[in-house]
Amino acid sequence: MADGAKSRRLPRAVRERQMLDAAVRSFARHGYQTASMDEIAELAGVSKPLVYLYLNSKEELFTACIRREAGALLAAVAAGVGDGGLPPDERLWAGLLAFFTYAAEHPDSWVVLSRQARTQGEPFATEASRMREGIAAYVAGLIGEAARAAHGAGTITERDVTALAQALVGSAESLATWANETPGVTAKEAASTLMNFAWAGLGNLMKSERWSPR
Repeated sequence: MADGAKSRRLPRAVRERQMLDAAVRSFARHGYQTASMDEIAELAGVSKPLVYLYLNSKEELFTACIRREAGALLAAVAAGVGDGGLPPDERLWAGLLAFFTYAAEHPDSWVVLSRQARTQGEPFATEASRMREGIAAYVAGLIGEAARAAHGAGTITERDVTALAQALVGSAESLATWANETPGVTAKEAASTLMNFAWAGLGNLMKSERWSPR
């Protein structure tokens, strides 16, 4: 009885974290449509009415999951990139490594962000897009810094930078999913593959060596 009373006295933030942890696990394994609020409540160790009391509906619960997981991923990338103490190429590498490490260490979170959020329509797709644009903004900044550091201003246009950032983030997302589903592929290996691919291309572009069809 004392244990039950102690459990009921858990702070709201702790209860919500338990519910979101359980929901991320269930949404990742079953998908948004199939995931059961009964199962989520059971995994969280609470009653289903309590889940509804805290988070109102399945839609709001899923939205809360996307926002929390996206925030955690963005924070990991930002921490990896750092505050500017390293050269641009090393900061880009650190950001990519942080991205792939997060996806590898939080596979359920990555499934929710990369698959479930984007395939269930609105408002979920918009939440996923905000995450993607946040990461692309970091990458664009680093590409621009690298270009200026290597060859001065004006070597590549702002449009080039934005396009390259979008391409790099899209590649990172696909590669992270593949790496998580392929036994033996480490986060460092995936990050290294993309870094080498991107940096070789960026180097040529910054030297104005553009490929064009004949």
